[in-house]
Amino acid sequence: MRLFDLSGKVAVVTGGNGGIGLGMAKGLAAAGAAVAIAARNKEKADAAVAEIEGLGAKAQFVAFDAAKIDSCRAMVRMVGTKFGRLDILVNNAGISIRKRPEEYTPEEWQSVLNVNLNSAFWCAQAAYPGMCERGGGKIINIGSMMSIFAAPFSAPYAASKGGIMQTTRALAVAWARDNIQVNAILPGWIDTELTRTAREQVPGLDERVLARTPAGRWGSPEDFAGIAVFLAAPASDFVTGAAIVVDGGYASLG
Repeated sequence: MRLFDLSGKVAVVTGGNGGIGLGMAKGLAAAGAAVAIAARNKEKADAAVAEIEGLGAKAQFVAFDAAKIDSCRAMVRMVGTKFGRLDILVNNAGISIRKRPEEYTPEEWQSVLNVNLNSAFWCAQAAYPGMCERGGGKIINIGSMMSIFAAPFSAPYAASKGGIMQTTRALAVAWARDNIQVNAILPGWIDTELTRTAREQVPGLDERVLARTPAGRWGSPEDFAGIAVFLAAPASDFVTGAAIVVDGGYASLG
């Protein structure tokens, strides 16, 4: 068995047109997988597809709105139609609205949960029958440091990412007998478009992150290529329900 070989496999990465999502998509492609980039921004997704094709892998854009249940289900069907199968689902799409808790509107709260948490469940549910038919599959959900820590400016984001951890565990124990492994990755502070905005909005954030992170730097999207391949490959066939931190040691300080 080639433990990290994804040749012949098909992966879809939601929000895979940038940041951590693109880092994982490129890692999966380099390991041999064909990759669907599920996103709303077609121009950005086309650029991501070109990068992946530059690695010698097959890639396509699939239109996707994580806030809508019907789009989640249609996206999974479309990947199956375009590629003939779906072996690896990476639920990475996410948004954040930074405010103090007393300032959120109901619509803002719900929009963050719809994109970050609800979409992961609906995509996984849609992928389940096909994975069962093929004898198994891999589902990788993207949590956050906010799955385990708190911050005063991220109540709905923290709620959604805490929910990702528990949803991951629930799906893992429900679907283990179907040979479907469901795991979560918990990124620390990673240099992405999302966190660059956070650094602009939260004074002193950059300095605090660097001071606390033993590795002495912010993470990069490329830091997620290896963990994505591990969780998508035969190497992790007996790993399920896990939440793996990728944070340069940030969480280890307690």
